[in-house]
Amino acid sequence: MAESLFKSGFVSIIGAPNVGKSTLLNQLVGEKIAITSPKPQTTRNRLLGVKTTPNYQMIFLDTPGIHQARGGLNLAMVSTALATLATVDLILFMVEAHSPRTQDNLQIIESLRRVRTSTLLVVNKIDLVQEASLKHRVEHFESLYQPTGSSCISAVYGTGIEDLLAQIATLLPNGPAYYPEDTLTDLPERFLCAEIIREKILHLTSEEIPYAVAVTIGSFKEDDEKNLVRIQADIHVERSSQKGIIIGSRGSMLREIGKQARLDMEKLLGAKVFLDLWVRIQKKWRKDPRALREFGYR
Repeated sequence: MAESLFKSGFVSIIGAPNVGKSTLLNQLVGEKIAITSPKPQTTRNRLLGVKTTPNYQMIFLDTPGIHQARGGLNLAMVSTALATLATVDLILFMVEAHSPRTQDNLQIIESLRRVRTSTLLVVNKIDLVQEASLKHRVEHFESLYQPTGSSCISAVYGTGIEDLLAQIATLLPNGPAYYPEDTLTDLPERFLCAEIIREKILHLTSEEIPYAVAVTIGSFKEDDEKNLVRIQADIHVERSSQKGIIIGSRGSMLREIGKQARLDMEKLLGAKVFLDLWVRIQKKWRKDPRALREFGYR
């Protein structure tokens, strides 16, 4: 393919919390690079995923859910999401087929009106509604603002993903490949391992715990001769009661978190992993600017 016909560009995925943005990113890229869970606000940072073919390179930015934010952590997350809108070539505005999420979506639409970036409306979770209801949903959003186009998908099942990729390709400008063709993400392995641990906590613990948890990697040492990676990670919580839940009876919960995280890390790194987890109390870290910076949320 002649270089002049090669297309490339940056594509931001935005939407309210828990609409399926990270699941969509994984489907678009074809590999799991973003953690997922049924709990809102799973994504806290800007995540980058790359899809390269002989004809194009798409650089996707998965962002935290945009919502009515209060408190230091939530404000930082929303700021991260909104910061991408004016700097990308295309925006995917993701909504749910079965849920209005009116207040959050109106906030996002107001932000979209302030930028000139082309936007595709992506209606997710179409497996949960009837076709007539889906048509009404698309028309409702098209009446609120004028997207460049629309696509109806199920990110969980992969329905409509190829059609969405084709639409994105038509809207990207001609340009070079910004990353080597085998690149899937720009995220360091330390970050991905910390996110894997946080994903297991999201899945294994009760409602209050995931939102009070941050994970940092203390050390990451590779032993090439033994094909082994030694990782020490800290799980930060805000109260002693939360620490007790993370550890569990006689350490049972912490062992299960470690076991599940280690298996995913070994797939990611292609090596055996020795994982050493510690739980530490950092009171009110979500409201502490210094802690937010230390944990990577500023």
